[in-house]
Amino acid sequence: MYNINVTNARAKLYELLNMAICDSEIVNIATKNGNAVIISEAEYQSLLETLYLSSDPSYKQSLLEGKNTDLSDCVDESDVTL
Repeated sequence: MYNINVTNARAKLYELLNMAICDSEIVNIATKNGNAVIISEAEYQSLLETLYLSSDPSYKQSLLEGKNTDLSDCVDESDVTL
């Protein structure tokens, strides 16, 4: 995470936005009233999707079961015909 105060952030706004968009850097801007964070739209959408999927108990359970499944119990995709 890249930390910067609001005064310096004003002068470097374009650079900070590029850091967030091109480098997936999280930018923390400190002010006397609290902090704000800049993230890319792609990162934001990813966070929303993760929150949405995590809120579905059946999907969450499916992920946990998959995580705990032994690899030898998984289907080899080369053996699957469509």
